[in-house]
Amino acid sequence: MKYRDLSSPEKYILKGIPILFIIGSMMHFAYDLSKNNPIVGLFTPVNESIWEHSKMVLIPVILWWVLYYCFKGRQHCINKNKWFQSAFVALITSLLTIPMLYYFYTEAFGIELLVIDIIILFLAIIFGQLLALHFYKYGKGINSSIVIVFFVVLIFMFMIFTFYPPHIPLFQDNTSGEYGINKMNYINAYINMSNYYF
Repeated sequence: MKYRDLSSPEKYILKGIPILFIIGSMMHFAYDLSKNNPIVGLFTPVNESIWEHSKMVLIPVILWWVLYYCFKGRQHCINKNKWFQSAFVALITSLLTIPMLYYFYTEAFGIELLVIDIIILFLAIIFGQLLALHFYKYGKGINSSIVIVFFVVLIFMFMIFTFYPPHIPLFQDNTSGEYGINKMNYINAYINMSNYYF
């Protein structure tokens, strides 16, 4: 399979690999750069837990697929059910790859390195986009409405768990031992926002 032989939507799926990686990497720093703005924290990692790091693929992957369909779907005669099935595959694969690879290397080798965490993000996006491309080319599709509802529920779940995470290792910041958004950061950010507006 040569790149030049792919259709425009198929090329777009592959172009997502480097772009989603760059966007996801930048999202890692967005919460700190926003001075711990809780609204930014709803969509970007607020601590070093595996769950919060999954946000680096959640919104970017969903937007990557949804926006292309909205702007190019009719022009390229994209099958809606196949496209959203592929979007679902891309997201779930990426979300599952991050904790699987992280726990494998940290537990198997007893180390934790930033460079490996960055590689894991890149691999998660590669696996997700490539598997999604396969499903787009050969899958039969699933009801797009089900996928869209799933995306909305998943986004709300991530938002809720930002403030009220379960107290299990997946949600624990491995540097501070905290869960979810730091409550003092949230209070300070709220005070700063209040001072700004009033």
